[in-house]
Amino acid sequence: MIQPQISAILKQVQKAVQGCEDVIRQCLITLLADGHVLLEDAPGLGKTTLARAFSVALGCTFHRIQFTPDLLPADILGGSIYRQDRGEFEFLPGPIFAQLLLADEINRTTPRMQSALLEGMSERQVSLEGKTHVLPPPFFVIATQNPWDSQGTFPLPESQLDRFMMCLSMGYPDRDAELQIIRDHRDGQPLDVLQPVVTADDVLSLQQQVRSVRVDESLAGWILDIAHATRNHPDVTLGVSTRGVLTLYRAAQARALVAGRDYVIPDDVQELVQPVLAHRLVSRGTAAEDHRRLAAQILSEILSGLTVPV
Repeated sequence: MIQPQISAILKQVQKAVQGCEDVIRQCLITLLADGHVLLEDAPGLGKTTLARAFSVALGCTFHRIQFTPDLLPADILGGSIYRQDRGEFEFLPGPIFAQLLLADEINRTTPRMQSALLEGMSERQVSLEGKTHVLPPPFFVIATQNPWDSQGTFPLPESQLDRFMMCLSMGYPDRDAELQIIRDHRDGQPLDVLQPVVTADDVLSLQQQVRSVRVDESLAGWILDIAHATRNHPDVTLGVSTRGVLTLYRAAQARALVAGRDYVIPDDVQELVQPVLAHRLVSRGTAAEDHRRLAAQILSEILSGLTVPV
């Protein structure tokens, strides 16, 4: 029953988003591993469409927060108002109270406002006015950010980046895919024809299945070797954290499940090293625009220098 559900989700989202099969699959892996995704790309490449397509296919509630420099915490988290007729305060939840949250252009607001999502992303709850409010499961954040040099952007702090399981780039579609996009939009919006193929309870069940996927001790040790190598690399000032290690471990389990296996193989880890770890590294003495590129090179170098478990 697991594989038909996974295939149905992928096929449904691909109806609305053309030419991004790998990104769609990695987003699904992140969801099943109970993580969050950061999409980093230029405007107009389908990031918002991707998020909305997932919400429809999963049958989940969907909210969108448009991040701007004048955003306030209450605009995200909500707050209490006084009901004069009842003589009491009532809590009004903000848009963060959704099963799938699109944090659109998250780097257009200040780091203080970006951090308003930290507790929700880490603990699936929000603490306000001395009370704890649980977020509706499965709480899945898809955040988008414009390229670092876009006008009016603020860099995400390392603590915020570390909360994202994967950082992905959709890129421009190839010519055939873009031609299909034109055809799909000829008679309307492709999102309008999408249908839910699973429920939120199905997603929670799949997330539980991920935790039962077997990981050999040699593979777990290999993941640790990769992380330790980043911490000792001469060109890295901030290596992979323990959260990063756990994240790669869980993502590898989810990739195995999506591939129809109940055990992890080295390919699961190798494919995910770049999207899971590159945005967590801080390289030494490079301009901001070069950090991600250099991090990718460092990880490739580390992988080539380590023995792959058999």
